[in-house]
Amino acid sequence: MEERLQKIIARAGVASRRSAEELILAGRVRVNGHVVTELGVKADRQKDRIEVDGKRLVSEAPVYLALHKPRNVVSTLSDPEGRPTVADYVRGTGARLYPVGRLDFATSGILLMTNDGDFANALLHPRGGVPKTYVLKVQGTMSDDDLTPWREGIRLEDGVTLPAEARVLRREGDKTWIEVTLREGRNQQIRRMGEASGWPVMRLARTTFAGVTSEGLRPGEWRALKVDELTHIRESFGVPKRIRGAMMGASSGPVDHRRTAGLARSSAKASPRPGPEAGGPAARSRGPAGPRARTRTHADVPSASGPAPAGPRARTRTHADVPSASGPAPAGPRARTRTHADVPSASGPAPAGPRARSRTGATAPTAPGPAPAGPRARSRTSATAPTAPGPAPARSARNARSETKPRAAETRAPRARGRGRR
Repeated sequence: MEERLQKIIARAGVASRRSAEELILAGRVRVNGHVVTELGVKADRQKDRIEVDGKRLVSEAPVYLALHKPRNVVSTLSDPEGRPTVADYVRGTGARLYPVGRLDFATSGILLMTNDGDFANALLHPRGGVPKTYVLKVQGTMSDDDLTPWREGIRLEDGVTLPAEARVLRREGDKTWIEVTLREGRNQQIRRMGEASGWPVMRLARTTFAGVTSEGLRPGEWRALKVDELTHIRESFGVPKRIRGAMMGASSGPVDHRRTAGLARSSAKASPRPGPEAGGPAARSRGPAGPRARTRTHADVPSASGPAPAGPRARTRTHADVPSASGPAPAGPRARTRTHADVPSASGPAPAGPRARSRTGATAPTAPGPAPAGPRARSRTSATAPTAPGPAPARSARNARSETKPRAAETRAPRARGRGRR
C-alpha cells in the first residue's frame, strides 16, 4: 500500500513527520535510487527501496506503552531548557516513541507512548471523545452543588467546555479532593476550569486515559499495554488496526536505570554459605573454598574434637573444602576427595594440586604435615593408613567388625539380578 514518504520515514523511527519533510526538501531521501525533493510523493514501503542518507529504512514494530509521568517532567522528546523529558524514561525500549497528547509540567499520571501515528491521531482527534479521568485537590471545601458548573460546562476564553463527570472524593480541612472525567483535551483545561469556577487547583494527576490506568506503576515506571487493553481501544476508537504484530515486551519496565543497575549489583553479591561447624556432622554442607573443590562421603565425617556418628549412607556433597580442626584446607581447581568410611581431620591442612583425586575404602586420616600432590595424582588404598599421633576417633559399631573391609561391603546385602526378583 502506498503512503506518503514522510509518513513512512516517521514510522521507521528516523524522525517525526515534520522533520521527515525537511529531510525530503534537503535531498537526503532516495526512492529506488532516485533522489526525491518534493513533498507529497508516495511510495510502498514493502516494494520500494527507500533510503535516508544512504541507509535503507526498515519499519519498526508498533509499540504501545503506558508511562506514569512524574511531576516536573516535560511531555516532549526534547526541551531547549534542559528539563527532563518523557523520552528519557523510555530509552530502553529500542524504539523512537512519542507521547499521545501531553500532560502539564506539574501534572503527573498516565501517559500513553507509541510509534504508531495513526494510533495517536485517532485518540487525540476531538470527534473521538476519549475519556480522561483526573484526581485533583482544590482550595476550599466543596459541596456536591459546587460541582454543577463542572457537570454543565464552564465558559472559558476559547468557548464553553463539554459537560464533565465530577464527584467529591474526600475533604481534608479546607481542601477538597474531587474526581473529574473529561472527553475533550484543551490546553491546561482542568486548571483553567478551576480558576474560572473559583476553586483553584493545587494538585493534579491523571489516573485513566482511554480505559488504561496507572495502577501498579510508580512515577517514572512504564509497562507495555496488554492485549485486552489494545482490543478495548480498537473496539472503541478503531485503532490499532493490528494487534498481533505489536511489540509487547516485558509486562513492566524500570525507568531509573542507575537505580536498577545498583540493585542488580547488590543482589549479585551473594554471601558464601558457612561450612560445617567443628564438632558437628558435615551432611549436606557447603563451605568457602577454592573453585570446584568437592567432597563426597558415604559414612560419618567426624571432626577433630570427637566422632559424630550418623545413619547408614549419610552423604555430604560440598563444592568447597571441609575445614579441619585447625582451619579450612584450600584445594586447587577440581580437587576431589571420595571416601566410603570415616575421614577424621588431621592436625594441619593438606593442599592438593589440580585434579588431585584420592579414593579410599577404609579409614584414611591425613598425615601431620601437608602432602601436596602433583597433577592428576591418584591413590587407592584398601587398608588402614598409618594415623597421626593423637587420639583416634571412635569407630562405629558396624565398621568395627573388619579392619580392612569398608562398612558397605559387610552391611549392604547384594542386590538381586534379573527381572521380577527382589
